[in-house]
Amino acid sequence: MYVVRDMPEQVRADDLALLADVETATVGHWRLWGFMDRRIQPLLPGRRIVGTAVTLAISGSDSTLLHHAAGLLRPGDVLCVDRLGDDRHACWGGGVTVAAKASGAAGGIVDGPCTDLSEIRDSDFPMWARGLSPITTRIYDLGGGMNIPISCGGAVVMPGDAILADESGVLVLPRAEVREVAGRALSIQAAGKKREAQVRDREVKLGEVSGASAKVLAKLAG
Repeated sequence: MYVVRDMPEQVRADDLALLADVETATVGHWRLWGFMDRRIQPLLPGRRIVGTAVTLAISGSDSTLLHHAAGLLRPGDVLCVDRLGDDRHACWGGGVTVAAKASGAAGGIVDGPCTDLSEIRDSDFPMWARGLSPITTRIYDLGGGMNIPISCGGAVVMPGDAILADESGVLVLPRAEVREVAGRALSIQAAGKKREAQVRDREVKLGEVSGASAKVLAKLAG
């Protein structure tokens, strides 16, 4: 059985432009939810993407719906694939990468392994996954769901959510929270760069600006 729902409204371009300068690790200073499992790692180094979540749920050895979905992607979409617990079969390889790249998609995220790493690199297509596997899926026509709520790396992903992915991991944000989260993160990053410059120039010590030294000295004095 297949459940294929309409493509979600895309996240506003100006909101994504704000989010594009945010590091996932900055948001991780205060927000504890919406992050995918840390074992979902980038296959290409040094990439940061933002985009609109298009969701997919496919199981086991079948990737029929993934091939169909690749033809529906739009520029700026991020295809998030829930493998429903399968960690053996690689559903995403060179062929899907070429199709996703041709669509203008911003990237792909698979809660499971991928394959054909050299072809992904050659396509210069940002991908996040749980590593690699030589055992691949087939076109078995077993069904699946597209643009439905999914769990990807333990995070709930709704179609139309905003995705921020970089070298540290993947963050899922409801579209209504993007501007607030991005604004707070950018302020933290700006302050952090200022502190780093002061420490680098030996104007202050790290423990002084973080407050750590005061806590240690207070305990020692007590």
